[in-house]
Amino acid sequence: MASFHPTLARENYISLCTFRKDGTAVPTPVWFAEHNGTLLVMTRDNSFKIRRIRNNPAVQVAPCSMRGRVTGPYQNAAAAILPPSEWPAARRLLARKYWLMRLTFLWSKHNLFLAIRYAIHPLIHPLLHPSDG
Repeated sequence: MASFHPTLARENYISLCTFRKDGTAVPTPVWFAEHNGTLLVMTRDNSFKIRRIRNNPAVQVAPCSMRGRVTGPYQNAAAAILPPSEWPAARRLLARKYWLMRLTFLWSKHNLFLAIRYAIHPLIHPLLHPSDG
């Protein structure tokens, strides 16, 4: 089974690249945790990246700095919103990696969690790789 590059799990940030309806890529640096080949990300439920993922679950991820400077190659992936029953486990995994996640008063009740899985080919969006013809 194909998966993300093993060094990605040791990074502190990934650039989560979502796509607008017109094909424009929108990268965002985010915290993440890796569990069984799936990357888990917390974000606000009203963020534009959630709207873009609902329209098109095809995303790309790459290691990056805190400010979003990409430090490795992008990989194709698919993002899905986790069901609320899986949020506590995802939060625990992120809190294990990032100590600020343990300070619950800093986080909003409007957060949700994404599961990002490796994908060999772009899923839905034909503009991910326009050179593929």
